[in-house]
Amino acid sequence: MIGPGVRVAVTGASGFCGGYVARGARALGADVVCLGRRPGPEGTRHVRWDAAAGPPDLSGADVVVHLAAAVGDPASGRLAERAFHAINVEGARRLLDAAGGRPVVWVSSGSVYRAHDGVVTEDHPVDGQRTAYGRTKAAGERLALSAGAVVLRPRAVYGHGDPHLLPRLRRAVRRGVIRLPGPDTLLSLTAVENLADACLRAYAWPAGPYNIADAAPYPRNETIARVLPGVRVREVPVPVALAAAALRAGGVTRYAVEQLAYGLVLDIDRARAQGWEPARDLGDFLHHAEPTG
Repeated sequence: MIGPGVRVAVTGASGFCGGYVARGARALGADVVCLGRRPGPEGTRHVRWDAAAGPPDLSGADVVVHLAAAVGDPASGRLAERAFHAINVEGARRLLDAAGGRPVVWVSSGSVYRAHDGVVTEDHPVDGQRTAYGRTKAAGERLALSAGAVVLRPRAVYGHGDPHLLPRLRRAVRRGVIRLPGPDTLLSLTAVENLADACLRAYAWPAGPYNIADAAPYPRNETIARVLPGVRVREVPVPVALAAAALRAGGVTRYAVEQLAYGLVLDIDRARAQGWEPARDLGDFLHHAEPTG
């Protein structure tokens, strides 16, 4: 576990996941340097870095935790692909070059996996991604793995302050109904606290990929009903959902269809073998007020 006397460079610390990692490292007594276009949490030092433009200054860093990424769900096309590639692949290359021999914890995504209904280990095929995000995250993590990094693959990260997952679901509600693609299924989700804890431990793990998720998967329809009280769930065929997403209609995008239609469950035994255990779950999120400060 990262602790006093360790200088940790955290990229993307002004964002949702990166902010949790930076605050967690600071709470453990580490010296935290946040690299990005905007400052990280209070009590950390800011070093400006535009991942799409140049190399980061990692002077004095003992460990690098890389969370900076182009995220979101843009319309398809070459411009969007190019913008994601500039950060998730070329930015990745620049960071790895600057890191030299330092330990690097690389936060990737379960979106790199080939679509699948069921449990996947880290050996599941990493190809066939349907979105610019998935394709460029996969390309970036290939560079990281080749450089000997520890690569973490969370899925659908949620928590207080989340600007992506829950807001997307809320935007998809129409007249008290949310239309979900395909039949009910089991899904892995990752509490942001579980991801942050893994980030702060993983620098000492053997290089390679590790799935990071809550201890057990969640039934999709029941989970949506829990996080959106009073909203009714209606199932629609996946082709219908994809057609609506292509037209940017109905509030559910292509990325959201991919996340919700396929019951991808992450096997987390490899991370558990390193002594990591997910301590938080959806119930904790629903029953605890958003932290302040």
